[in-house]
Amino acid sequence: MKYGYTILYVDDVPKTVSFYENAFGLKKLFVHESNAYAEMETGTTRLAFTAKSLAQENGLDFGQLGKLSSPPPFELALVSEDVDSSFEMAIAHGAAELKKPVQKPWGQRVGYVRDCNGFLVEICSPLE
Repeated sequence: MKYGYTILYVDDVPKTVSFYENAFGLKKLFVHESNAYAEMETGTTRLAFTAKSLAQENGLDFGQLGKLSSPPPFELALVSEDVDSSFEMAIAHGAAELKKPVQKPWGQRVGYVRDCNGFLVEICSPLE
């Protein structure tokens, strides 16, 4: 078995795709004609977005994740060679700043934002 993809359930798939393109510089790989599912080009493991309405059709239900509520207990980690510039680009395109980038004792530089849906995103340097 191998890890294939992460799916985030969102209200507006096209808006989320556009946000990830602009804020994080990711490229869309696939958007279904229904606009209810999309995948971003992220290497061998994909990041995907699915409309909450489609999840409900499959018998799943998710609460609202507002910008003021606590983020869910997980994060997406996006690796950047220039964390500070990537962090500023994300903020300039609508990400909510949580923690400015800092140098960690293990040598990695790490900052945190919330995306347009309220999900926690870590912007970090590669692990050395």
